[in-house]
Amino acid sequence: MSDNFSSTAAFLWSVADLLRGDFKQSQYGRIILPFTLLRRLECVLESTKPSVLTMYESVKDKDITAQDKILTHAAKLSFYNTSKMDLNKLGETGVAQNLESYVQSFSPNAREIFEHFDFFQHHRQTRRSGFAL
Repeated sequence: MSDNFSSTAAFLWSVADLLRGDFKQSQYGRIILPFTLLRRLECVLESTKPSVLTMYESVKDKDITAQDKILTHAAKLSFYNTSKMDLNKLGETGVAQNLESYVQSFSPNAREIFEHFDFFQHHRQTRRSGFAL
C-alpha cells in the first residue's frame, strides 16, 4: 500500500512539474487558486443558473445596473454568471477564449476576484509557456 501511495504521489508531482513549465513553484497559487475558486463559484451557482439564464435573455438590453440587480435577485446570491458555458462545456477547440468569455460572464463583483489574481495575464503566460488550454 505504501509503495502504491509513494509511486502515485511521485507521479502527481511529475505531472505538476510538467504542467508548471516555466512557472516557479511559488507561482502555482496564482493559477491553482483562481481555478479552484472558479469551480467553487460554479458549484454554488448551479441550482439557480437556469433561472438566471432565462432572466438574462429578458434583461440583456437594460443598463448594467438594472441587469445586476435583477440577475442578483434571480441567482438568490450576491453574484451570478450569464454564460451558457461551464468548466465542463468549454469545448474542444478555442478553450482558452471560451474560458475567458466564461469568466467575463460573471457579475462584476465576482470578476473582481479574477482581476485581483491577474487571472487573464497569468492564463496567457501559461499558454505561452507551453501549457495551452
